[in-house]
Amino acid sequence: MKNIFSLNVIDKIKKHKIKTTIGCILIVVYYFSLPQTLFKSNYTTVIESADGQFIGAKIADDGQWRFPENDSVPYKFQQCIVAFEDQYFYKHFGFNPISMYHAFLQNKKANRIVRGGSTITQQVIRLHRDGKKRSYFEKGIEVILSTRLEFRHSKDKILQLYAAHAPFGSNVVGLEMASWRYFGLQPYQLSWAEAATLAVLPNAPSLIYPGKNQQKLLEKRNRLLKKLYLDKTIDKDTYELALLEPLPQKPFSVPQIAPHLLQKVAKEHKGKKVKTTIKVGIQERVNDIVSQYYNLYKQNQVHNIAVLVVDVKTRNIVSYVGNSPTDIEHQKDVDIIEAPRSTGSILKPFLYTAMLDDGEILPNTLIPDVPTQISGYSPQNYDLAYDGAVPASRALARSLNIPSVLMLQEYSVTRFYEQLQKLKLRDVNRHPSNYGLSLILGGAEANLWDLCKAYAYMSGTLTNYTQTQDEFRSNELATLNYNSAFKTDFGKPKREKNVFSAGAIWQTFNAMKEVNRPHGDEAWRFYDSSLEIAWKTGTSFGGRDAWAVGITKDYVVGVWVGNATGEGRPLLTGVESAAPILFDVFRLFPKTNWFQAPYNDLEEKLICNQSGYMAQENCDASLQWIPKTAKKTESCPYHKLIHVDKSEQFRVNNNCEVMDNIVTKSWFVLPPVIEWYYKSKHVNYKMLPPYKEGCVDNNQDKKMDFIYPSANIKIMLTKDFEGELQPVILKVAHSNSEMELFWYLDEKYLGSTKTFHEMQLVASTGTHIITVVDELGIEIKRKVKIESN
Repeated sequence: MKNIFSLNVIDKIKKHKIKTTIGCILIVVYYFSLPQTLFKSNYTTVIESADGQFIGAKIADDGQWRFPENDSVPYKFQQCIVAFEDQYFYKHFGFNPISMYHAFLQNKKANRIVRGGSTITQQVIRLHRDGKKRSYFEKGIEVILSTRLEFRHSKDKILQLYAAHAPFGSNVVGLEMASWRYFGLQPYQLSWAEAATLAVLPNAPSLIYPGKNQQKLLEKRNRLLKKLYLDKTIDKDTYELALLEPLPQKPFSVPQIAPHLLQKVAKEHKGKKVKTTIKVGIQERVNDIVSQYYNLYKQNQVHNIAVLVVDVKTRNIVSYVGNSPTDIEHQKDVDIIEAPRSTGSILKPFLYTAMLDDGEILPNTLIPDVPTQISGYSPQNYDLAYDGAVPASRALARSLNIPSVLMLQEYSVTRFYEQLQKLKLRDVNRHPSNYGLSLILGGAEANLWDLCKAYAYMSGTLTNYTQTQDEFRSNELATLNYNSAFKTDFGKPKREKNVFSAGAIWQTFNAMKEVNRPHGDEAWRFYDSSLEIAWKTGTSFGGRDAWAVGITKDYVVGVWVGNATGEGRPLLTGVESAAPILFDVFRLFPKTNWFQAPYNDLEEKLICNQSGYMAQENCDASLQWIPKTAKKTESCPYHKLIHVDKSEQFRVNNNCEVMDNIVTKSWFVLPPVIEWYYKSKHVNYKMLPPYKEGCVDNNQDKKMDFIYPSANIKIMLTKDFEGELQPVILKVAHSNSEMELFWYLDEKYLGSTKTFHEMQLVASTGTHIITVVDELGIEIKRKVKIESN
């Protein structure tokens, strides 16, 4: 039977080849009559907070406020639009012939178009075919395409297309923008009266203008509400209350809670709606903090502030303030967060961590802090003072420049540069030789985004390690994220570190916790409610950039203050300008516990209490936790055994004292230059006692050394306004402050000094030998090259 039917069909096709061909062509044309994407409009870029609140939008390229399509249409608007525009919407298949017939009669009677008779489906097609003249021929095309649209999409989808592209007056397109523009609400928050008002607008968009056609709009809205009441969509109380609601007046402004994040999203997701990770409450309060400080700092002509807050556990951006609420003249639209700026001292914790991790130092290893000149480069501490020597952790906490430069010289610029590359600091992109030792003092540039990412990596590494008892994650240095639809993948567990070990990070954070707090918070240690924060500031040369970055287990907060134009200002520093903002932001969050010690990555060792080195047998030592990788550091070089008399006032030996009166004692002895400055800061420091009269100094201890000049340097003599060469000041430190020193240039005697050993020198250009001799005949020499300009 089936075979007979099939043969009959084939015979008919053969007999009517032309009709069959035409029919097939028509079917194909009908099938492809609508493009796959119905609307290729320019859409507004929209951002929402993590909880779905509307926080910003950037107008579409064609000047229309047209939001991307929503996944659904709110119930109230759905009932209103169907009741007003197409009450048989869920029954017809794209067009309503009865409605079209009545519209034809009315239009013919009025001799003009007074009624369209179009269904919602047809109106979607008309919006798709924007610009086509209204005619009966065009109406026929709409009917055909409407049926095709009904084949393709569900009724709910068609309603979504209509709600997203219908005109709502002026340059407002789509329900979502209309809902915000006229009522300051999201569509699902609309009342019945508000939904009814919007439902009648696409039919007559011009009615929405405030103060114009208000009565007509009111009448249309109320008629629709009555229809909803008669259809029993709403009850009597709802109807009567809805009639009392006023019409919208002044349009609501589009919120700009995170305008610079909106800029970023518009570049990366143009024309999309992005639900961000921003916590709107935190964002608004950070905005307020920035606004308050902007109003204060602009009095010093400092106009730009940026703040970034990162959730360490997820790497999500909690708050993004790309700039202060300044004006066009002061670059208000510039997003500072990803702008490269001079780093100042903000990279110092990375060097400290790297040297701990590589066993180059211990947490409290003494680092020299004396006048230093390296290949013509002379770093200075912020206060222009010297400590002689300072524990590495204190050097970091106090942000001392000279110890940092000397640490970098020991570690090497190239090795440190490689560590910064591992941390993915994109703006550190020149060859290491271009930076030199200034790399640690602001010679490089970085941006707030990358710095917060790097510090979040350190916090995340330490927290994960202590929670898992010895595991790292392969993608711990994950990029920061602002998109709620994206979940950061931290990779697989592993035993090897990514950049830094957990023990080195823990020691670094402990040092950073001791950084002196801003004015008014100096006594934070004495309050139980105080926040424990690892933090660091930075100030670039000339007061151009002020940085502050703070780290806890939960959050990283980064702050930059300055002028986007690069103009420096006096009194602009990280501690005084950026740090107060940092601590105000941290006060928005609950107090958290301090980082747990990663004991699996630490080892308890005897450490010299005075030098911070691994203890040798002559040191006063105590057990301290150090990173496992740091145990290879050298033993204390500053403690040595000396022989003194019983009063400990003189050094002696068996040439001048009987053995029974000789006491062997461990003594902490620093090199002369370091000692010269160290003793002025440490009243308990005891210099080596002199030899007792008649004793011979068998060890020939080095008693003095040059402070300036360093070995084999060029000295450039300058001229005053009258063209006269100005002298250079030579400086020497001697362990005996009462000793007289005698100075020579080549073989020419220059003079002698006591107490303060400084000598003026003016010499001819060329290479010279400077010799200094003390009263005991001990001499030091220094070879220098003198030039004049």
